[in-house]
Amino acid sequence: MKLAEDIKPITYMKTRSSELIKTVGENKRPIIITQNGEARAVLIDIDSYEKQKEALLLLKIIAQGEEDIKAGRVTEQETVFKKLDKKLGI
Repeated sequence: MKLAEDIKPITYMKTRSSELIKTVGENKRPIIITQNGEARAVLIDIDSYEKQKEALLLLKIIAQGEEDIKAGRVTEQETVFKKLDKKLGI
């Protein structure tokens, strides 16, 4: 990651927004936008954004599963397969 290239001030974004969008789309690296010398936003391409959202959803499902296990909300594998077989008429 070339961090020095990936940090831009908000004035740069205002004057060269289409260039930034093109760059992010091509190299798939996020660009950090600063305001008054502090990081304020991150510009990423849509594919990376969608992949991050999917990854977060998977992590959320895993966390919910772990909470179910801790709370004792579990079903034996054999029972689940029997129910599925019955529903599918196998």
